[in-house]
Amino acid sequence: MSRDTRINALLLLAVAALAVLPLVLGLGDHKEEPFAGADVEAETAITEIEPDYEPWFSPLYEPPSGEIESALFAVQAAIGAGVLAYYFGLRRGRRQGEERAAAAPRGVPEGD
Repeated sequence: MSRDTRINALLLLAVAALAVLPLVLGLGDHKEEPFAGADVEAETAITEIEPDYEPWFSPLYEPPSGEIESALFAVQAAIGAGVLAYYFGLRRGRRQGEERAAAAPRGVPEGD
């Protein structure tokens, strides 16, 4: 097994462990919503510190349910991943084109 394959396998194992260990170890079992987002955690902490706190503004759009909110978040993440994949693919294609142009003999058109 090559060095890169071992590194990739270790990284994949680490990601899987980060995803599974909190569930297996029961982290968050003492909470009503064990894996709530950072917004909920911040709101809870603020109301514990200052019960009379009033937010400065309200959201522009409040989804009707948590499922729709999760779906919109997933769509946002997919669009972001697509943009990043396009950018990195474009960079790689340009680099490969430059390498081919540098490797081709001068004065001889390609394909002849």
